[in-house]
Amino acid sequence: MIQNEREIRHAHVLQAVRQMMTAARTAPKGKGIDIIEVAMVTDEDINRLSEKMVSISEETGLKFFLRDAENILQAEALLIIGTRQQVQGLNCGHCGFPTCERKPLAVPCALNTVDVGIAVGSACATAADLRLDTRVMFSAGLAAQQLGMLGDCSCVMAIPVSASSKNPFFDRKPKTA
Repeated sequence: MIQNEREIRHAHVLQAVRQMMTAARTAPKGKGIDIIEVAMVTDEDINRLSEKMVSISEETGLKFFLRDAENILQAEALLIIGTRQQVQGLNCGHCGFPTCERKPLAVPCALNTVDVGIAVGSACATAADLRLDTRVMFSAGLAAQQLGMLGDCSCVMAIPVSASSKNPFFDRKPKTA
């Protein structure tokens, strides 16, 4: 049997994103409490995410959302990682308030945000080990959050994934219109 890489690439990328999901799940968590959520976005949901990013650009005037909205259409899949909000009860002050009790509900626990960052780093390291093209995107993460793709999670980040001869997520031109 002969398998041409071009014919099996997509299936390989999807399996690799599943490995990235596992890496995000097994990443260290503050106090050992797992409150992150991880999902893979493919096919029509990538288009839906791109459309939401265009909408956010129109609402905010932020042009990089337009650039990124076009850019994610070149991804074979996106990994999204977010956190449910849960105060960790350490009274560490990293959120800007002296105690967890004095922290307003709308202000996220800093440890929750750190957990997302560590999970993103672990997922990206896995992608690098597998020689996949990626880029961490706040813009696509915010759109996924607003679409409720991870339920009530906040601090959602997205990682578009591709396997091509040139990483489509770098050397991007800014949108002017």
